[in-house]
Amino acid sequence: MVVVWRVLAEYASYRRLFAAQVVALAGTGLATVALALLAYDLAADRAGQVVATALTIKMLAYVGAGPLLTAALARAPRTAVLVGSDAVRALAVACLPFVEQLWQVYLLVAVLQCASAAFTPTFQAVIPELVDDSGYTSALALSRLAYDLEALASPLLASLLLLVVPFDGLFALTALGFAASALLVATTALPAPSPGSRSPRRAAASWRVFATDRRLLALMALNTAVAVVTALVLVDTVVLVRSHLGGTDTGVALALACFGAGSILVALALGALVDRCGTRALMLTGPVVLTAGTAVLALGWSVAPGPVLLGAGWAVLGAGCALVAAPTGRLLRAAAPEGGLAGVFAAQFSLSHACFLITYPVAGWAGGLDPVLVLAGAATLTAICALAAAELWRPGAVTVDRASASQ
Repeated sequence: MVVVWRVLAEYASYRRLFAAQVVALAGTGLATVALALLAYDLAADRAGQVVATALTIKMLAYVGAGPLLTAALARAPRTAVLVGSDAVRALAVACLPFVEQLWQVYLLVAVLQCASAAFTPTFQAVIPELVDDSGYTSALALSRLAYDLEALASPLLASLLLLVVPFDGLFALTALGFAASALLVATTALPAPSPGSRSPRRAAASWRVFATDRRLLALMALNTAVAVVTALVLVDTVVLVRSHLGGTDTGVALALACFGAGSILVALALGALVDRCGTRALMLTGPVVLTAGTAVLALGWSVAPGPVLLGAGWAVLGAGCALVAAPTGRLLRAAAPEGGLAGVFAAQFSLSHACFLITYPVAGWAGGLDPVLVLAGAATLTAICALAAAELWRPGAVTVDRASASQ
């Protein structure tokens, strides 16, 4: 754990970027809560549909806008891309309290998420150029930790703030978070990208590597396994806790916290795990853990369903998802063609989120079924993903045609 945090002391530029990520994520978490409240204010009983539509728009923006924006902005200075994205996000969020129609909400959400689709891959591609190989694993672990802590802390922070400010005040705080992120990025010295990375053609070539590198084909199977389980947890936890266990809103929050806690434990131990097991073994273990976790949950639920079983199971699933997600940056860094690191991150950003366009609706539909069937179905899907990933990413297997990927 100490090794993970040491990277902040050793790399000043990364430290500032990490601070920018943290404040932006905190704002995003507040905006998520505020958006749900705004949806209820505008649509009352149809608020769930509004939020679901907003999430769908988010995923469509990530899938469609991410690679296009990365290619279009390939020649732009990185600082300009990051600061500009934060500025657009701040303006979009600041406008949300003033909307009166649902179409205005959807339009602003689309603008917000398109800006995020430009920011995130660029941010991820800069990190390996700010730290050396020994520090990169820790940087990835911290990035994962920031995402998990945001998911755990933002609802609590929002609930405390709502005691003293109206919900539209959360949008103002979110805008301030994005502004602070932009300021931190603007005052950080970022390395210039290599000449090849400025070519839109090179950025497009980064996408082709996903069809030619067996490791990245395996990553698609791993992304699918993570999407199946993440959608199950995020969409169906409230149904399992409230309808099947007779729990409360606090119970829902605690169950989600267990999922996040499992992920955080893996993130903190990532450096030692990678050194001991290697990236391939670690990532291929992820869907195995997900399969075993959902299968045991299905069996346990058929015998004696309860909050302890659910919490423990969710923690295991969180750990399994982190085993795949946390080391992904190392794999992308190794597989990227020369000058194509940002494009590879953009492709992964879009392709991984594309999985949720399927798993979110399926999880919503499955919420009305017997939990044992849902959990058993998730176990079956993750097992298929585990087998596919293991077959594609055999020891020594790298590419189908690496030469064509780098053209």
